[in-house]
Amino acid sequence: MDVAKLDLNLLVVFHQLLLHKRVSAVAAAMGMSQPAVSSALGRLRARLGDDLFLRTQAGMEPTPYALRLAEPVAAALDGLQQALNVRAAFDPLLSTRRFTIALTDVGEMYFLPVLVEALKRAAPAVTLEVLSVTQPLLKDDMAAGRIDLALGLLPQLQAGFFQQALFRQKYICLMRNTHPLAGNGKRTGKLTLAAFSSAEHVRVVAAGTGHGRVDLALAQKKLHRQFRLTVPHYVALGDVLSHSDLIATVPERFADRVLAPFGLVKRDLPIAVDDSAIHQFWHSRLHRDPGHQWLRQWVHTLFGDANMPNHEESTQAVFISPGRRR
Repeated sequence: MDVAKLDLNLLVVFHQLLLHKRVSAVAAAMGMSQPAVSSALGRLRARLGDDLFLRTQAGMEPTPYALRLAEPVAAALDGLQQALNVRAAFDPLLSTRRFTIALTDVGEMYFLPVLVEALKRAAPAVTLEVLSVTQPLLKDDMAAGRIDLALGLLPQLQAGFFQQALFRQKYICLMRNTHPLAGNGKRTGKLTLAAFSSAEHVRVVAAGTGHGRVDLALAQKKLHRQFRLTVPHYVALGDVLSHSDLIATVPERFADRVLAPFGLVKRDLPIAVDDSAIHQFWHSRLHRDPGHQWLRQWVHTLFGDANMPNHEESTQAVFISPGRRR
């Protein structure tokens, strides 16, 4: 087929249907009417000689031919978007750009205080919007450019995104300084396995992150904890621990943020658990954008550990088509 005879706008509609799977959602995303989207799909079907999408209860499901087109069309549109986004320079002192960052609740507590203060000095007119990494359309929103950057321990972004390691951190035990296991609130002390096992714990589920590995590691060693409380996030944990004799296993940099404000102390775990590596993730469509390059370097300067390799890695070779998500 001669590409010169194909309306390339039809490929944009095709790509959006792969992402959203519903004509109404594509119409809303592209600012078109639903009949206009249906008409565009009809013209593309006629031009390519394939149904491309079939209506099902789950939405518009791509045909095998559409799935074969998915990756090259996405790559072509991304390349075109990158070319159109290229600017000669990005001046943070003059820019009024808004960046959207996806964070865990731990990330909000750890990153935001530093980010906001540093942003005021480095880019006074640049603004931030923060969204949760637990939203179900995180990958789609990053692919569509609605989210610029995601920070954290995010296994769901290991495939198909660029990433850069920022730091590693261990997991520690957190408790109030008057806890019977705190040793009269001393800054350091040893926590025995017997004491850890017999204590009452708070379990943080933290959906959408990889922090559940702690529970897995402890379970593999047949260590059973007594859970008095289970919570979906870390936000209220400092207050809960400061008013009870519960203990919690948490990432160390989170612990360091809440020690002084809530009168807590930390102790090394009495059992070996692998450290966690915190990364920043972004989609290829923004990889060469000067403003985004500045943002990534700025984040790495603020939070990157000198012991971590200062390079960006691509996992773009792994592609899961929108019609075959697992």
